[in-house]
Amino acid sequence: MITNLRDANVLVTGGTGFIGRHLVGALRQKGARVTVLSRQVSAAGGTGKPEFNAVTGDLEHPATLEGVCRGMNVVFHLAGYAHALDQPDGRNAEINQRVTVNGAQALVEQSLKEGVERFVFISSVKAMGEGSETCLVETAECKPVTYYGKARRETEKLVLEAGRRGLLPTILRLPMVYGPGCKGNLPQMIQAVARGRFPPLPETENKRSMVDVRDVVQAALLAVTSPIAAGKVYIVTDGQAYSTRQIYEWICAALQLPVPRWKIPLPLLRFIALLGDGIGKLRRRRFILDTDVLGKLIGSAWYSSEKISRELNYRPVHTLRDSLPEIVAELRKSQSR
Repeated sequence: MITNLRDANVLVTGGTGFIGRHLVGALRQKGARVTVLSRQVSAAGGTGKPEFNAVTGDLEHPATLEGVCRGMNVVFHLAGYAHALDQPDGRNAEINQRVTVNGAQALVEQSLKEGVERFVFISSVKAMGEGSETCLVETAECKPVTYYGKARRETEKLVLEAGRRGLLPTILRLPMVYGPGCKGNLPQMIQAVARGRFPPLPETENKRSMVDVRDVVQAALLAVTSPIAAGKVYIVTDGQAYSTRQIYEWICAALQLPVPRWKIPLPLLRFIALLGDGIGKLRRRRFILDTDVLGKLIGSAWYSSEKISRELNYRPVHTLRDSLPEIVAELRKSQSR
């Protein structure tokens, strides 16, 4: 059983991504010998450095994964198809299956073949569904809606099933991950607010869970070094519940912009979203605002990380409000390059 990562051989898939870069850095600080799996060695940026190795492999092509787990004690599996929104034509269903599910199955088989001890799969709360007004825990019934969520849930099952064959797996389910250098919806929202293109939403008192990337890394390290984490599923959050209106006002503060005195009426937003549904069907491509997007803006997706806090002594350090100035500064820095 691994309780200390010093001199452990660790493979990280998705190590060049947002979460992966932070995890690789933390593993190196712990004294682990890290190898990053990348479709292109040059993309990993670590080749030639003794403390950071890189190997090529592509989840879409399982044959390329042969031997990547040889000599590894631990595998952190972060890679997968990342687009969570379904397209109207359903064209991302097959790629979710091929990359996320089939790719993970091939990696698990290689891990079993090469005698890997610990396997940590970074999953998503989307494997449980789209959330609700109720604070959900790990034992809640999983009802994934999107192709992304269904693929994540199927992957969780096959990873846990490998526990019966000698692997010691742990699943970490993440909500939206924020932090300096983050990608996706949050920086897009920040840019829209900065340009005056994000409507001042009304306060709907919705509750959305999120987590800072640095606390994700904390949870990942605890999961791989704690004996009781083997075979377990954990939700990881920062312990807060945010409304979209709160997030909007904190973004304004981080941008040093005044919060508008007016708010767009919710009925008008719903009407625009319905129009967006129709436009999306005609174009066979998602419109910037439809009922699904609006649901994510004003709806709740609330989760508890009490289990990992109780069992692994996980203690989140960061909150979105405190991290937003760093996120804005990093975003401005990247735009000025």
